[in-house]
Amino acid sequence: MSNEEQEGIKQRAYAESMRYMNNAKETLQKANKEDNFYTDKKYVRTACGTAYNGVLLALDAYFELKGVTMPPKKKHKSIEFYTIEAGKLDGKLSKELHSAYRILHIDGYYEGVQKADVIKSGFDSAYDIIARIKPIHVIELPPAKSSVLNKMFTLFF
Repeated sequence: MSNEEQEGIKQRAYAESMRYMNNAKETLQKANKEDNFYTDKKYVRTACGTAYNGVLLALDAYFELKGVTMPPKKKHKSIEFYTIEAGKLDGKLSKELHSAYRILHIDGYYEGVQKADVIKSGFDSAYDIIARIKPIHVIELPPAKSSVLNKMFTLFF
C-alpha cells in the first residue's frame, strides 16, 4: 500500500472517528454535571456508546494499515477479535482498548455509570487509540448539525 493510500485511509477514518467523538462530547454535555456525577444516565449511555463506536472505526483503520486480516463483512467482529489483534500489534494499544471497552462500553453504555472522572478516563483512552491513525494533515470537520441549529436558534431568539 502506498503512502498516499495510507494517508487517505487515515484521513477518512480519523475524520469519522473524531466526528463520533465530537457527537459523544456534545451528547455528554446534555447530561449535566453535579458534584462530579452526571445527572442524566440516558445521555451518558448514549455518549459512551457513540465514543466506543468511534474507537472501533479507528481500530478498523489501524488494523487495515497494519495488514491485519479482517473477518468477512457478514461476520460480526467481537471484542475478542479486537483484543487479540491489538495484543499482537502493541501491548499499550491492548491496554487502551481494554480501558475503552470496559469504561465506555460496559460501565458507561450498559451499566450507566455516571461518575464524571470515570467517563473522562474512557474518553481519554478513546482519544489515545484514535490518535494512532491521525494523518499528517488533519482535515477540519464542520460542526455537528445540532450545533449549527443551536447557534441559529440562539441568534434568532
